[in-house]
Amino acid sequence: MITLKEALKLSQEEIQNLKKELNERAKKESKLGAYIEQFLGRDLSQSCEGIPIAIKDNISVKGWELTCASKILQGYIAPYDATAIVNLKKNGFAPYGRTNMDEFAMGSSTATSYYGKTLNPLNLNKVPGGSSGGSAAAVASGLALASLGSDTGGSVRQPAAFCGCVGFKPSYGRVSRYGLASYSSSLDQIGVLTQNVEDAAILYDAIAGYDKMDSTSANIEFIKTAPNLNADKKLKIAVIENYINDASEEVKKALLKTIDMLKSHGHEIIYKQMLDCKYDIAAYYIIATAEASANLSRYDGVRYGRRSENIENLKDMYINTRSEGFGEEVKRRILLGTFVLSSGYYDAYYIKAQKARAFIKAKYEEILKDCDLIFMPVTPTTAFDFNAKKSPMEVYLEDIYTISLNLAGLGGISVPVGKDKDGLNISAQLVCKAFEEQTLLDGALSLEKIINRGNK
Repeated sequence: MITLKEALKLSQEEIQNLKKELNERAKKESKLGAYIEQFLGRDLSQSCEGIPIAIKDNISVKGWELTCASKILQGYIAPYDATAIVNLKKNGFAPYGRTNMDEFAMGSSTATSYYGKTLNPLNLNKVPGGSSGGSAAAVASGLALASLGSDTGGSVRQPAAFCGCVGFKPSYGRVSRYGLASYSSSLDQIGVLTQNVEDAAILYDAIAGYDKMDSTSANIEFIKTAPNLNADKKLKIAVIENYINDASEEVKKALLKTIDMLKSHGHEIIYKQMLDCKYDIAAYYIIATAEASANLSRYDGVRYGRRSENIENLKDMYINTRSEGFGEEVKRRILLGTFVLSSGYYDAYYIKAQKARAFIKAKYEEILKDCDLIFMPVTPTTAFDFNAKKSPMEVYLEDIYTISLNLAGLGGISVPVGKDKDGLNISAQLVCKAFEEQTLLDGALSLEKIINRGNK
């Protein structure tokens, strides 16, 4: 599969041929479930002019159905382009196919989609991660050059790690959320999934920047990163020692080997400790579900998508539409969010979680005063089986190393560094100070080149 950098040199005729080739591949590999269109039997090659970029099904593309992989939004057609899509088109790219996802981005496996699950291209019995599992599977399997995803608690970085591609979440506010269907507004961020770090920088440059349509957009200068990439820059990197030690043996072994390689190539390594992950998990799921219960209240059968046919009055319409339209995981999180916001529990849970969030953010800032980047795992294990009997809490714990970045609003990137005994991917995660994506991408490119040289 050609890279984005190579695709930028193609003629329009060559790009059209590329789209047709990708469409044929997607048809042959429809069992992966990477694209929602494949469930619906549509032709992916019919898109506007430009280099094809796969789009997660929660990002608005004018004239396309937008369902967030949920039954409740069946039939809803997006009336406008998200700002990220507007920017894509301005920079020579085109939206190409809706990728499958966990319903309303709630999940770590892309198994909660109304359309059915997405499979991991490295092993069809394993989950591709979530919620951007369709995006990751499409890129990793060669069904897309690159894809846009969304990351609320690791939903770009974790599936990238499970499928073996690069997943990059910019700092909160760097990419406009206008046109992204909201899950948790203070945590959501559009990110990119690509074949390599340089492509991640190219695609990030195409979508980033201030947007007056988004009240959370950062009104600060944006300088393109791809032309300024420097893999030779020597950086001071803080390794989160307790996170490394808590990962599975194979993940730990691969990351320790990676740290030694970074040292041998001139990067300075220091060791730090972070808070126990249980505080991240508790704070995240209280805040995320509270915001989700408010954001998803708009899906009531009045304005968007499906309406239950089994109704006799207004109350029936609300209750039956939501009961029939939402999946079990979405219902679970709405109920939890409603509970923590209810009278008598707001102070005990929600306010306390916001205080914990501020504490987590301060801890990151303290560590980043002493270094350029932070190094830690993306996931505690490699991709798990679909039939693994995991409780909801065990599934939530798959995100223990990613959610804290969303709480702190920092940028992070997932870069493949090795394989386990079964050939499943292991990735490392790098973290930067807020809005210092250039340093993050420089460090990631250096890491990628070191790993590639080591594998030759």
